[in-house]
Amino acid sequence: QVQLVESGGGLVQPGGSLRLSCAASGRIFSINDMGWYRQAPGKERELVATITSGGSTYYADSVKGRFTISRTNAKNTVFLQMNSLIPEDTAVYYCYRKGTYSGTTWGQGTQVTVSS
Repeated sequence: QVQLVESGGGLVQPGGSLRLSCAASGRIFSINDMGWYRQAPGKERELVATITSGGSTYYADSVKGRFTISRTNAKNTVFLQMNSLIPEDTAVYYCYRKGTYSGTTWGQGTQVTVSS
């Protein structure tokens, strides 16, 4: 079984920055796509960013130019650098890792609150 542990969330003022981390551990035998979703109260879950095993990245239009996704050389830890944060970024952020033969594994979620 693969486990994902997230960290780095918190309260930040508009214009500030946060760096989220997501570390995968457990039964891992391959480098798979990883990324981040977010969900705000009353809104549907939104794909924020993803990074493939080869390092290709995708960003939602709402965060492009402000957020950067990356992963370690081992590629089992993914980061989300969030700059120029705005109140609309407030949400619970969930890390995910695509499975090879099984389904997607999800992190526990970390709260990001952008408020003055």
